[in-house]
Amino acid sequence: MAAVRDTEALPPGATALGQHGLRSRDKLARIPVKIVPPARADVLPKPRWLHAKPMMSETVAGMAAILRAHRLHSVCEEAMCPNIGECFAQRTATFMIMGGVCTRRCAFCDVAHGRPAPLDNDEPARLADAVAALGLRYVVVTSVDRDDLRDGGAAHFARCVAALRERVPGIRVELLTPDFRGRIERALDALSAAWPDVFNHNVETVPSLYRAARAGASYEGSLELLARVKRAHPRMLTKSGLMAGLGETDAALVDTMRDIRAHDVDVLTIGQYLAPSQFHLPVRRYVPPATFDAWRDEGLRIGFKEVVAGPLVRSSYHADQVGIEHHCP
Repeated sequence: MAAVRDTEALPPGATALGQHGLRSRDKLARIPVKIVPPARADVLPKPRWLHAKPMMSETVAGMAAILRAHRLHSVCEEAMCPNIGECFAQRTATFMIMGGVCTRRCAFCDVAHGRPAPLDNDEPARLADAVAALGLRYVVVTSVDRDDLRDGGAAHFARCVAALRERVPGIRVELLTPDFRGRIERALDALSAAWPDVFNHNVETVPSLYRAARAGASYEGSLELLARVKRAHPRMLTKSGLMAGLGETDAALVDTMRDIRAHDVDVLTIGQYLAPSQFHLPVRRYVPPATFDAWRDEGLRIGFKEVVAGPLVRSSYHADQVGIEHHCP
């Protein structure tokens, strides 16, 4: 999915707005579990079912131009989402606030790593203007990890929610937040100024793979964040997501689903992990669609209101449909 970056002729490590950080091999050089790129003969071939709809270059470029005009990032571009063509064609995007440079080095992700720029106090207004210009009625807002901020960026999230609601009355807002590691109390206090309609935080993978995949994160910490949000605002929809194909077993993934549900999460997404480069964690297996269907059935059986599962599913995929259908007033 490097087509957007190639089109814009960005140098290696640059974000869509020209910020600079480390990617791929440079980003992952200092993670605790070293990654040995697989030999060419050991790389798993992509199965036939794992193909996104072709990117429509004019549509993608036009949507990207709107984002650039308002000096906004989208996770669709920065994380090279396979659904970017489909979502941009529907004029939907997951906005990524607080810059395009992350303080973490997660081995499954190729968002740039480095020292982020200071917060832009005008960003909430620009975000609201862009959403109004696009005529959106449902918006997903996410961010890089900002471990450099005392509240992990929670107050900035709240300012964005408030600005969106003021600029676009009736809009529904989903936040996809980082884990606010070591800052949950302060973060929840800040978010209480403007709670979203849907709170999303991805657990990402099974606990045994955390050290390799999510260096610096805590499985228990992610579950605690989701549970505490629900306790603070019981009628708000909570949501999380998992990747498959990192080396987990089916049994471990189902156990993780049960853990997430036990922390009162309403909606779960499950999708196939795709390595952004040869220097990231390799794909250990490609999960067939029938297995995703079985996981959805199991998730509904154990009590989730909705489970969106499939090879190309990402945490924001069709978020508007799920959020509106299952929204708790």
